[in-house]
Amino acid sequence: MVSKSSRGPGMATGGSEAEGALLLPEHEVGDPAGAAPGNASVLGAVFNVSTSVVGAGIMSIPAAMRVLGVAPALALIVGVALLANVAVDFMLRYTRGTPSYAALMGGSFGRAGAKLLNVFIAFNCVGTLTVYLIIIGDVMSGPVGSGEAHAGVLPEWFGPHWWTGRDAVLVAAAVILLPLVLQKHVDSLRYTSAVSILLAAVFMLITMGIAVYTVFTGTAKMPRMLPDFSTLASPFELFTAVPVIVVAFTFHFNVHPIRAELSKTSDMKSAVRISLVLCAAIYAAVGFFGFLLFGDATMPDVLANFDRSSGSGVPQALNDAARLSYALHLVLVFPLLHYSLRVNVDELLFPGRRPLATDTRRFVALTAVLMAVLYVLAIAIPSIWTLFQYSGSTFAVCISLIFPGAIVLRDVHGIAKRKDKALAAMMITLAVITSSIAIASNVMSSIKGEVKGVNAGAS
Repeated sequence: MVSKSSRGPGMATGGSEAEGALLLPEHEVGDPAGAAPGNASVLGAVFNVSTSVVGAGIMSIPAAMRVLGVAPALALIVGVALLANVAVDFMLRYTRGTPSYAALMGGSFGRAGAKLLNVFIAFNCVGTLTVYLIIIGDVMSGPVGSGEAHAGVLPEWFGPHWWTGRDAVLVAAAVILLPLVLQKHVDSLRYTSAVSILLAAVFMLITMGIAVYTVFTGTAKMPRMLPDFSTLASPFELFTAVPVIVVAFTFHFNVHPIRAELSKTSDMKSAVRISLVLCAAIYAAVGFFGFLLFGDATMPDVLANFDRSSGSGVPQALNDAARLSYALHLVLVFPLLHYSLRVNVDELLFPGRRPLATDTRRFVALTAVLMAVLYVLAIAIPSIWTLFQYSGSTFAVCISLIFPGAIVLRDVHGIAKRKDKALAAMMITLAVITSSIAIASNVMSSIKGEVKGVNAGAS
């Protein structure tokens, strides 16, 4: 329930903006994190949202561009970013009372809707965080059971030792991550979020620099503007790129925790829009220059290309800098996504209990159990690229497009306009059709024993 007295003087008073003021109080009670009204800045929110967006998916963008061609891939990046903005706008307009995505789904579809969202977010987060740890292990110590084996940074520098192995590297990563994942409030991660975005920009600049160097030396692989249908088993294979881009823009479960800590919650829309523009630019640049650098040899995980060399003659130090900047980026992104995983699992296992941040014993125990599960998965599973492609076609698409659209179509507050419902129906229809085709194409490729396009991509 929204308190009238909670609306601040800065809220608009006329037209549609006044309607938004009724739905978005400056501060709301019942923050599930147990935090008092926040004092975070818009810049801090931009860093946290951008960190939520830019994850491991950046490594799959060049492969998606290889499948689609430059022009369709850029159009898809822009289109998905616009749909993500619309979905978040829907979510914020329907937010009342307890500010969380689960409460929003519960208000529209009851307890079953909230539980379904929690389950989907939990599976999506577990898969993504496991991918993060696998990539960190691959970069630092080398992959396990890979057909395209490449040495990790530590074995290349120091040779094979027990402390350069995968298990030791993941334990070291745990030590670095522990103080970050134990933060009780998401705004505490704003500085690491800022550094992570800087590292993503560093990776983009390194990729750009190497690509420009290859252009001047004549070794660049000029990218195709359109798809090469001769290399595709079926035109439907183009749709396998869609879930990769959708996953790359899936951050919706962090919208409410970040918004709750803003000093003025109505600034969340601006923070999201700025973040989406920034992340779309980073994705487009990394995708284009990665494709320019490696051409049709671009692999689903472009880091493998950096290791095995493109024949451009660039110093190995640049390849190492690219890999290390990305690995450290994932280390700093990890705590923010882990925050969402912990909150959702807590809502699933301990409904109705006091806020997690106020129960230190439950907070620490849940954090420890989740970290243990993630590390066991990362050590036991050498690669989950194909599995994560299926996850992107199901969990991420529902979280980012289908559920927000369904909330508008349900319209329990009676505030949706005709154009809102038309847009929501279009979002759901596009998501269902493209995901169904992508899943069918992946299944057919798996049956035939083929590894194509971005089927091994991840977020």
